[in-house]
Amino acid sequence: MAESFIFSIADSLTSKLASRAYGEASRVVGVYDDLQDLKTSLSYVKAVLLDAEQKQKQEQSHELREWLKQIKLVFYDAENLLDQVDCETLRKQVIRDYGTPKDKVGRFFSSSNPLVFRYKLAHQIKEIKKRLDKVAADRDKFGLQVIDVDRRVVHKREMTYSHVVESDVIGRAHDKKKIIKLLMEPILDNNAGYKHISVIPIVGFGGLGKTTLAKLVFNDKRVTKSFPLKRWVSVSDDFNIKSLILKIINPLSDFASSTGQQNLRDLEIEQLQHRLRNVLEGKKFLLVLDDVWNEDRVKWVELQHLISVGAQGSKVIVTTRSQSIASMMGTVAYSHHLKGLSPKNSLRLFVRWAFKEGEEGKYPDLIEIGREILKKCKGVPLAVRTLGSSLFSKHEIQEWESLRDKEIWNLPQKEDDILPALKLSYDEMPSHLRQCFALLSLYPRNFRFDSFGVASLWGAAGLLPLQSKDKTMVDVAHQYLRDLMARSFLHDVSDCGTFYFFGIHDLVHDLAVYVAKDVCQLVSSNTQDISENVLHLSFVENGLPYNSVKPSLRGTRSILFPVDEVGASEAFLNAWVLNCTYLRYLDLSNSTCETLPESIGCYELEVLPEWLSNLSSLKFLFMGGCPKLKSLPSDIHRLTSLQVLRIINCTELYRKYEPQVGECWPMISHIKHTDIRK
Repeated sequence: MAESFIFSIADSLTSKLASRAYGEASRVVGVYDDLQDLKTSLSYVKAVLLDAEQKQKQEQSHELREWLKQIKLVFYDAENLLDQVDCETLRKQVIRDYGTPKDKVGRFFSSSNPLVFRYKLAHQIKEIKKRLDKVAADRDKFGLQVIDVDRRVVHKREMTYSHVVESDVIGRAHDKKKIIKLLMEPILDNNAGYKHISVIPIVGFGGLGKTTLAKLVFNDKRVTKSFPLKRWVSVSDDFNIKSLILKIINPLSDFASSTGQQNLRDLEIEQLQHRLRNVLEGKKFLLVLDDVWNEDRVKWVELQHLISVGAQGSKVIVTTRSQSIASMMGTVAYSHHLKGLSPKNSLRLFVRWAFKEGEEGKYPDLIEIGREILKKCKGVPLAVRTLGSSLFSKHEIQEWESLRDKEIWNLPQKEDDILPALKLSYDEMPSHLRQCFALLSLYPRNFRFDSFGVASLWGAAGLLPLQSKDKTMVDVAHQYLRDLMARSFLHDVSDCGTFYFFGIHDLVHDLAVYVAKDVCQLVSSNTQDISENVLHLSFVENGLPYNSVKPSLRGTRSILFPVDEVGASEAFLNAWVLNCTYLRYLDLSNSTCETLPESIGCYELEVLPEWLSNLSSLKFLFMGGCPKLKSLPSDIHRLTSLQVLRIINCTELYRKYEPQVGECWPMISHIKHTDIRK
């Protein structure tokens, strides 16, 4: 799945190489011409990546997938190389501004001598260009087309219809009652200014049953009696005004073909809107707009104008995954946010899909295993159906136990199953949000996120734009979180003013793990293998297998310990962290170390190791709960990539630097944000 990030990485690399600031930096280091050659090769590959990704999704070609994988690995090395240029540029600036003659002489005779560094870097650039040219030479054999702009089409689900067998629907009686009550209420006010029309949004992520609920309401006898004219419109792919008018005028337009319907399609929009007004004028109607993805308010207002000729009390039901769309279209006080089924109703639905009618009584042992399987579903009806139907007519305990023990993303999935349904929302997101969402897989299920921690991780991964006069990186991260919230990917959000707490549904977490495969990995005592080229690692248990499972970590960029009371030992740090040449994010909370390394939460720690200053790509450093920590490394200024230094509850350190808190003392003056608190 990591191939879905390739175009984004290529775009980021080419933009960086083309920027004026980076051009100046590469001249300072002395590798400008070399990097321009690399940019040319990179642009040549980037031109066909969108077509390659699309063909891979459609054809599932193993050869094409391997080709994309090789490109991805070259891109990662290119990113690391550009990090070196950044670090060297900043290092030169720090030495120029704060270095002593001794520093400069020592640097001349060291391995980081500018001439030696330039030679080594130029050699690395040529090697990466050579590898890139080699894979680029194979692009023609896949028949790839040049596509310069990311206009990937997201294939939404199939068109929906209004028919439903009410007896097949379980656990939605209360929701149905609430929607019907809203339909029957008189319209007292309408913020949009159209007194005849009220819009009721039903909101929730994929698979919760929004369409099913709308069908139940649409077919209710009371609703049919109250609304002489009813129309069901499956919107999905495109909020095209002409298509919507056709569907409202002739509800059979999607399901049949006739000369009359063809004649309608041949009419101009002006003629069609007259016909629409004739159909609706003076009539009390119910219009269901199912599966709306359009965020263009202009299109919605245009349709709203056209249907405003209906009689007093006309209503519109909108089903959508997006809270922002619900807010844009809705006129009632609150959208109806659909929730999961109760455990009891989940089991009833599961039994209906897993057994023939009345058969379940013969298999009490399977029912008990089924209860455990349902824990994966967390009340999401489509997930219940997906797992239940996969077990239909299978009565061997081993088969049920096997499904119980598998992660949901490892199960076979048809187009209308739960994982594809959720992935539609993921595919529809802009590229930067897809990458940010994927990193949420580094936290365990049921984790309570805070926006500062997430912003730090995203920033260190290079997914947030650099700080500007108008916005900090945290501001941008908060906007990204609001975008994810609007798409129903976050839930249980607490707005604390300057930061958020939030959670994600278990199935949404499963989706994050699925799309982040080979890039992000949670490591526990049960981990048997770690992807060779993993970029981000998260350790969620103590007693880590640092000897038995030890991949090459040179390219690792993030190491997290997100779980309380889980931390690293000295042996772990010596075996793993020292090899992470390109580490950008290091959070070693609750470490058990007493004398060594850089741990946050190490109660006995008095001195940070000098080798900490060798992590030149490190962007975020957090230290907390170290009351005996007395000083920072004397050469911390060598951490030239460091953007955030956060020190909390380090009493001795606070006392030492208290007179200078609020100022930037010389040795860390280049750090963008320094936060030292008791």
